[in-house]
Amino acid sequence: MTEDTQPTENEIAAAKAPHDIFLSNLIMNHILLFTGISTFGQQYMHFMALVPLFSVMALAYTFYRASTVKREDGEFAYIHWQIARRWSMLFSGVLMLLATVSLLGWLGNQYLGMMKEAVYALIGGFGILPTLLTVLTLIVIESDSLHHARMGTFPKWARRRFLGEEDQITE
Repeated sequence: MTEDTQPTENEIAAAKAPHDIFLSNLIMNHILLFTGISTFGQQYMHFMALVPLFSVMALAYTFYRASTVKREDGEFAYIHWQIARRWSMLFSGVLMLLATVSLLGWLGNQYLGMMKEAVYALIGGFGILPTLLTVLTLIVIESDSLHHARMGTFPKWARRRFLGEEDQITE
């Protein structure tokens, strides 16, 4: 696809899919489902396992699909799958940070005698806060990427990064 050709409706639909999946994971799963379950009380806390399960499924599908989409199938959809994969990698890293901090907090409580309040502060300060800030930032970034997909464009940096092309200088 060159700069001056517009993508077809099928290409636009294919390009919107990764952003829809990622935003659904961030908003519906990590914000609404997590908040909804936690407000019902302790008797429903076992449903919290659904949040990471849905998240792993969405991220795994994004990684798999981004690795199987071919540039020859359409550069427009290819670039948008790679953009979603890039932000999914960042989100996966932040989730691993949260899991690591939680594990360290549990180990500190069990084997080092840390007070549970110190563990809560550790998990909240070094795990949950960065995760929440990253989720909110990624919602804004992915909303912009979805807007680009709907308009039939992509960010200027994406063509250079994923296709290895230099920006066209227009006068």
